[in-house]
Amino acid sequence: MRRADIIRHRFRLVHLRFDSAIRREFPGLVTLAFEIEGVTVEERSDELERFKTDSMRRLRERYQLESLKDVPPLRAYRDFFWRVGIDPTKTRPASEALLRRVIQGKELPRINTLVDSYNIASMEMMVPLAVFDASKLEGDLTMRMAVAGERFMGIGMAAEDILSGKEVVIQDGRGLVAIYPYRDADPSKVTTDTKGVNVLVCGVPGVPSELLDIATVISSEYIMKFCGGILH
Repeated sequence: MRRADIIRHRFRLVHLRFDSAIRREFPGLVTLAFEIEGVTVEERSDELERFKTDSMRRLRERYQLESLKDVPPLRAYRDFFWRVGIDPTKTRPASEALLRRVIQGKELPRINTLVDSYNIASMEMMVPLAVFDASKLEGDLTMRMAVAGERFMGIGMAAEDILSGKEVVIQDGRGLVAIYPYRDADPSKVTTDTKGVNVLVCGVPGVPSELLDIATVISSEYIMKFCGGILH
């Protein structure tokens, strides 16, 4: 059985609608979305901290900071950032930012056990992940181009961003939940009260679908290893 078939058999993928402008502008863009129910999110876990330390050690042994930007998946995300008006030399794709931090000898940020789990997966797979509290979403998710002047409040931001119209965004029935694949919105973020999550495995043109398949499996395994839950 092919890996893609295994993914479809194991995961009931969440519906994510692409509007026609996205299809025209970014042919070949693929995003996988799935849901995990019944998670328990804690502030920290000693087991997770040990797992994180081991992952960081392996990555420091494998990669050099000077050549990181030319690793093919990271190069593809950088190219996509340029196309949507984001300078990746100033605002790096999340997976690259985490990996750079580790290679520089710094520690990964500690948020909570679920966020920390998928950050490890994102860093190891070099694939950005967007994760939302499922109870804070309404209706189906849609990927579309931003509207100039649209406002977005991301996690950790002191004030709203005013979008230019070049950005790719994800919205639910209430409003924007992410700038793709850059930043998640504050209202739908994961907290210790979260009981279920929607996970987006964020592809861009040039990233092999096989890598997204692997990232789907790894991210689900890491989340459930440290937060429990079941695939929905």
